[in-house]
Amino acid sequence: MNYDFFMPGQTIFGWGRRDELPRCVLRYSARAWIVSGSQTLNSNGVLDDIFAGLKLAEIEATLLTTIRHEPEVRDVDDVTATLLASAPAENDVIIAIGGGSAIDLAKAVAAMAKNREGESVADYLEGVGRGLRIKRAPLPVIAVPTTAGTGSEATKNAVLSSYDPPFKKSLRSELMVPKCVLWDPELTVSCPPHVTAQSGMDAITQLIESYISRWAQPIPQALVRSAFAGAMCSIEKAVAEPGDRSAREQMAFAAFLSGVSLANSGLGLAHGVAAALGSIARVPHGLACAMMLPSALKANREVKERELGPLARAALHQLTGDDDAVAALIERIYELLDRLKIPRRLSDVGVTEAMIPALVQGSHGNSLSGNPRDISDEELMQILKEML
Repeated sequence: MNYDFFMPGQTIFGWGRRDELPRCVLRYSARAWIVSGSQTLNSNGVLDDIFAGLKLAEIEATLLTTIRHEPEVRDVDDVTATLLASAPAENDVIIAIGGGSAIDLAKAVAAMAKNREGESVADYLEGVGRGLRIKRAPLPVIAVPTTAGTGSEATKNAVLSSYDPPFKKSLRSELMVPKCVLWDPELTVSCPPHVTAQSGMDAITQLIESYISRWAQPIPQALVRSAFAGAMCSIEKAVAEPGDRSAREQMAFAAFLSGVSLANSGLGLAHGVAAALGSIARVPHGLACAMMLPSALKANREVKERELGPLARAALHQLTGDDDAVAALIERIYELLDRLKIPRRLSDVGVTEAMIPALVQGSHGNSLSGNPRDISDEELMQILKEML
């Protein structure tokens, strides 16, 4: 057995623990720059309370930006320029308060603020840039998630989009893992139902794909086993009863561990295609992952049935064999999509047959390379056509 394992330097998890944010910041600096991604927290006073708490601790806090879409290359370049114009100190903290978009933007800006060899963050992106690397440690990032889904608070990459030309690629370095994660599940209560549903299915997809990835590792697999059943049992209640504390805690726990797991073990087919669906058809990431999950399970079932069987039995409380358990899991995922009002057909989210060749080509990347078996372009084209 031979493996490496990494995760954020500090994790603070618990209902109401956002009040401990000033203590986290003061480990590094008395000045913080905030990247917000939540309109609801801006309007319901929570963000104001966070600013008040930082001020009380004599921390100078400035709102750097609020992002309301998945981050693009130009967002990183523009926000980095804004930050540098204010001459940040060596250990000034960037606080990301929001979902994956805010956290990814904050991580990318923190890295670009200290790595200036390129003209744009695009020069550092996998597969499309100039091959530049993150060599200097980014500004410290503290992640405060407000959605239970992407796991970005625990990963070493930031996913960035471009639409001309279309791509969705990662800025990646182990130096980019946040220094601290403050996970307060209470902050997810105000999420709209569709965000709770789609982000929750993203977390479930990440748990499954990292568990069966060709790069799967024993510690992440153990973490997946501790979170998967709770997520499968809690996602509907989190959507239907937003204030249910247990459901929110289970989904936050699952989201965080899905991030730790994917950061160490990689992903697979569903996430590979989701990147292309995002850049080419503008399908939101969580929605794309949820839609692709059943097809990814069916494509990998034969080679990973022995691993998926126990996971499925634990989640579904079944005593059947691996084959029946995995079949039941796939059916349960389809049932969840229907109950959460997530469409099964790609045509329902604007995908046309004419897009399929571009989707196939756009799916090649780090995620698809982690799939437990090779997927040819011809097979992927057939999978997508069957989903139209």
